[in-house]
Amino acid sequence: MEERFAVGLIVNNRFGVLNRIAGLYAKRCYNIDALSVGETENPEYSRMTIVSTGDEYMKDQVVRQLEKLVDVKSITLLEPENAAFAQHMFIKMHLTGTQRGSSKHQVLDLINKYGGKVIDFGEEHLTAEITGDKDKVHSFIEKVRNFGILELSRSGDIAIGLGIENTLSVTNNF
Repeated sequence: MEERFAVGLIVNNRFGVLNRIAGLYAKRCYNIDALSVGETENPEYSRMTIVSTGDEYMKDQVVRQLEKLVDVKSITLLEPENAAFAQHMFIKMHLTGTQRGSSKHQVLDLINKYGGKVIDFGEEHLTAEITGDKDKVHSFIEKVRNFGILELSRSGDIAIGLGIENTLSVTNNF
């Protein structure tokens, strides 16, 4: 049975690493549903979260193949029950029309309800920042769709293991 799964990686922060990891997925015809990469507290390393869909065999193969890459320093499967997942989104919306005043207040109320913040506000537009799990971000998009979405930029999942025993670091080498 296919299901979504996430892999957390610590990798060397240098050119070509992302290409080699993406190439590993492409070579085996595995799809990457979401990919997030960012520098860690140590600029020599980056943290990657890769979300895919597949069965147990694919999950096992992905981990085994990634472990073989020289630039991969640490890897873990991020299980939903032992990890926190979130997405980050910027969304620019229209504030024009006959009911501009009331729509502005409705949008501001929704942004507050979803724990977001306004980062740009103009006569005809409003840009907001929303962070949360995939369902929360998707729900916000659906609620503001009728106001008119001008632009949207959304990250894939980022994730971190819960508890001290689920810590992914360079010292957790295989």
